[in-house]
Amino acid sequence: MPITILQVPSFSTLCNAAFALRREVFVWEQKVPEAEEHDADDFTATHFVAVAEGEVVGTLRLIFKPEHVKIGRVAVRQTFRGRGIARLMIEAAMDHARAQGQDRFYLTAQSDKLAMYEKLGFAAFGPEFTDGGMPHRAMRSYDRESAELTN
Repeated sequence: MPITILQVPSFSTLCNAAFALRREVFVWEQKVPEAEEHDADDFTATHFVAVAEGEVVGTLRLIFKPEHVKIGRVAVRQTFRGRGIARLMIEAAMDHARAQGQDRFYLTAQSDKLAMYEKLGFAAFGPEFTDGGMPHRAMRSYDRESAELTN
């Protein structure tokens, strides 16, 4: 099954499909309060989607901050999980940020997803906390050239 990863403009047709997918995954499936799912960062974030079989099956967003690039709202449709779609999206998004000279990445991961992010070079730090009603950990990753910054 071919997967296409695309950067999409905010509130475009594909981005709106990504927002619908986020609602499906976070609000309906994981019971995150809808008021917490969307925020002002959606207006300025760089959005990515994964397209398979003619539909948006994955999404994430990048938020460029002075201290790092934050990866967030990573979601994959339930019937497409376990196929490496999240990994492909994260790698494409990080490549996009690196092309703009960024090499420091940050995210908050649901605690049961830590292993996936660790395989992508992220390391958890700080205590576990609750976000959207679920346990999370903060994670960061720095490219090899700035590895001295890790931990």
